[in-house]
Amino acid sequence: MKILLVANTDWYLFNFRLSLAKYLRDQGHEVVLISPNGPFVAKIRENEFRTIEWNVSRSSMNPLIEAAHLLSLYIIYRKEKPDLVHHFTIKPVLYGTIAAQLTSVPRVINSITGLGYIFLGNKPVAIVARRLVTLVYRWLFRKRNLHLIFENDDDRNFFIQRGLITGEKCSTVQGVGVDIDRFQPSPEPSGSPLIVFPSRMLFDKGLGVLMEAVRKVRNQIPVRVVLVGNVDRGNPATVSDGLIRDWERQGLVEWWGFRQDMESVFQQSHIVTLPSFGEGLPTSLIEAAASGRAIVTTDVPGCRDVVTDGVNGFLVPPHNSDALANALISLLENPELRVKMGKAGRQIAEDRFSGTRINRHIYSIYQSLNLSYRNAPSIF
Repeated sequence: MKILLVANTDWYLFNFRLSLAKYLRDQGHEVVLISPNGPFVAKIRENEFRTIEWNVSRSSMNPLIEAAHLLSLYIIYRKEKPDLVHHFTIKPVLYGTIAAQLTSVPRVINSITGLGYIFLGNKPVAIVARRLVTLVYRWLFRKRNLHLIFENDDDRNFFIQRGLITGEKCSTVQGVGVDIDRFQPSPEPSGSPLIVFPSRMLFDKGLGVLMEAVRKVRNQIPVRVVLVGNVDRGNPATVSDGLIRDWERQGLVEWWGFRQDMESVFQQSHIVTLPSFGEGLPTSLIEAAASGRAIVTTDVPGCRDVVTDGVNGFLVPPHNSDALANALISLLENPELRVKMGKAGRQIAEDRFSGTRINRHIYSIYQSLNLSYRNAPSIF
């Protein structure tokens, strides 16, 4: 069986779907990964997977350029003749589903990995894009032999209530899973408390709110705050390098950039925070929980699926720097509570979010679409 995994960055496939690709290969299937070429393609190939370059732009809205992106994916599908395609993020979902229709791919899986800028943004470009994407989704998702995977029930219900998909054609799979052997609990390090913000540098991830909270926290408690992640230049909500460097010059934060050794980062931390405005299901928080760290995050879809308020961390309202600062201070002043919450988080990660458990769930959805035969009827 040939399965194509399609995303808009090689970074996403390597960091979040390589485990799934390995699991599918272990089940005897041929797996090909499709994305723009980048520094992670070589790492994917080191794991003995074939990759195909798809030069999709994440930020372009030029109709001619977008038509070229769709055409190039159509050519790939026509040549590869896959039995099943699995798309991640908006453009692969849109263009991949259309390309699958045109080439009669038997089975299509679309993962909605959070509502993202288009559904969360309030700028005119986001509003216009949201209306257009909603119309296209409503048309595409009515097709046969197509299934949507959401990372939390809030997002799933959002789509069902708006008539974009019916309940029997979608499922909830809680994130991409975590390697619970790689991310292990460890004792808190000595020295000044360290708060880690593990995310792309986006305002939608609550980075601006965090900076307001940091100023308030530092008025009461000496603390180090570390930002771990890259600027995302393809996202309209990105925070500029210059602004982050300015925060560094003010002594508010340290910026460690992208790190592949996140298990080491969490071992150096005392608290992990992600005051996001909305998520699918944040992998960084699952990794933090598996690492036995207390978490402060927002009471929004995705985040509240990982953190139970008062059990393995605190939930605070989004856009509220006072509540965020108070929650961080509460944990900074109470190391025993941090340890208790860290132990609870580790148990939650083991029970609900192990990578093996998640990959099995996804594969069961594949199997429910009868992917065992090549000459299945067209999904359209």
